Amino acid sequence: MKITKAIIAAFVLTSELSIATPTLNSLARSISRVESIREIKDVQKQFAQLAQFGRFNDMASLFTNNGTLKWGNQTAAGPSAIEHWLRNDAGNMNGIGRGSLNTIVVETPLVSLSVDGRRAKGRWNGLRFMGDGAGKTRIEGGIYENEFVFKDGRWKISLLHYHALYRGDNYTDGWRNVGGSIPIIPYHFMPESAGVPVPEPVEEAEETKATVEELAHRITRLNDEDEVRNLQHAYGFYVDRRMWTDVIDLFSANGTFSSGFGSTHGEAGIREELERQGSEGLKKGVLNDRLIFDTIVQVDPNGREAITRGFEIGMIGDAMIQTASWEFRVFRNHFIKENGLWKFRALEYSQTLVADYKVGWGYGGISSHALIPPAFINITMRSSQKLGPDGTSTNVTDLQRRLRRSAAFDGVENVSAAYGYYADDLQCKPLGVIHATNGHKLTPFTGFYHGPQRITKACEGNYGQNRTAPRSAVSFHWRPQSVVQVSEDGRSANLRARLLQPSTSKDKAGSFNGAIYHDHCTTIDEFYWQSSSWAGGWAVVTPTNKTSNNSESDLAKKFPPDLSLKEAGDRESTFIDSENVVQLQEPSKWTPAGVLLAWMYTVSSKTRLEARGEWVSGTA
Repeated sequence: MKITKAIIAAFVLTSELSIATPTLNSLARSISRVESIREIKDVQKQFAQLAQFGRFNDMASLFTNNGTLKWGNQTAAGPSAIEHWLRNDAGNMNGIGRGSLNTIVVETPLVSLSVDGRRAKGRWNGLRFMGDGAGKTRIEGGIYENEFVFKDGRWKISLLHYHALYRGDNYTDGWRNVGGSIPIIPYHFMPESAGVPVPEPVEEAEETKATVEELAHRITRLNDEDEVRNLQHAYGFYVDRRMWTDVIDLFSANGTFSSGFGSTHGEAGIREELERQGSEGLKKGVLNDRLIFDTIVQVDPNGREAITRGFEIGMIGDAMIQTASWEFRVFRNHFIKENGLWKFRALEYSQTLVADYKVGWGYGGISSHALIPPAFINITMRSSQKLGPDGTSTNVTDLQRRLRRSAAFDGVENVSAAYGYYADDLQCKPLGVIHATNGHKLTPFTGFYHGPQRITKACEGNYGQNRTAPRSAVSFHWRPQSVVQVSEDGRSANLRARLLQPSTSKDKAGSFNGAIYHDHCTTIDEFYWQSSSWAGGWAVVTPTNKTSNNSESDLAKKFPPDLSLKEAGDRESTFIDSENVVQLQEPSKWTPAGVLLAWMYTVSSKTRLEARGEWVSGTA
């Protein structure tokens, strides 16, 4: 069977979101629960953003009065003890003094709300880069499995549980496994529920005091939030490739650009500022990846303005002359809606530190600033502000459709993260289960496999069955910086995300690789950059002219794919082999609590609609 088309996307909706005639009460409950997923993510992102500037008291205030922090084998209970622990753990690597660095990255969220909508659990990947400006450094990474409760009108952390997996206390030596081998951190979700951020309610919805106009406004803000987040993240992908003309198109006519060293405006001024990074387009061997993390979006109640806040970690280099550097900077950007289209009005960076890769950031880098933090976003505003009519449709069925579009973003992000976590742990059966009956997955250097069973067997053919024992080395599959384009009916979508692949081992220093999951969720491009070693980083590599890999893998010989790479043709012709590559697989299912519809593309490219009780995704 040759697979020339696959599935466009996957979404999770509660049955309440899929019913034909919702009531005002059920719609209000559904809106609150989609908003809750967003607020929970924002709480976790705020925790990371506050850490950058040593705001330990504010970090502790994100916990409930009896909240608990478990960091590795250490525990603190209650906000006061948590603040004390955070402050002592950071020491002079607190982000406060000139040259110090305390960057916590918390990404690839998989958030699951409880049935009653008042509790939640969330899983994240974590990295932490630390330095005191006087030579001391730390790098650590692991998994967060956290719990949240809705209390006094806002979401708070009841348990922050960081599982330490790798760490290094000397920049030169990089990091290695914590405690020898890497265990599987228990999941709070099952593969059948991974794509269900909001489960089906079991009780009648409470009487709402909100008017239909107020509910319409809240849905519009959710839709706008999705568009602004996509714009922020898409900007990052264009910048990576120095696509300056495309970047400029994202700005309003009188938009401004501030790099922290000056401000410019208008097309000519913005282009001049961008070209300080280099001329348009990348040359061979040049790396300009500026990864965007922990983006928080706030849409103004007027519906015409918005703000984003987050941070970038730049991995910059030129393999032709073997130079590399780190850049850490915060952004707080302003957006405006013009003729129904969101655009940048003001892009503002605050640089925290630039460091040569070989030396690292321990001594404050080659450029650092003791910054007044760019203003933080009030993450409680979503649920605390009174909203009036915004002039949009107040038809309840149409409002439900529009709400599905925002619920889709979180469902797609959940399934995307689930893929990464199962791939990290070589959990072949769950990895198959999250694919649809007609879902497809690419196994690099082999080809495409069709359907959950064959996907599982292909994985087992590479890695064996029942992988539960700790491993001496792991290459992680982070999928941050999501751009999710959802259909108008809220029932299909495309996803673009990064692949950030930190690796760790008990025997040698870890390193990074990077690629892109492009457009359709189940295939990566060739690796755009790889680290030859921790010492050499991404600059000490040998550029290659190799443009194809036609050799047949061992897996292909013993378990032939449904579509080989050779049969796929030009689509996979530039995927370059590497000893550092582990099997890369994509998510293809999103299972809901109710009977939903799954859009599938068949071999003949004809669309087939199937009622299956699950959402599906794949490639186009």
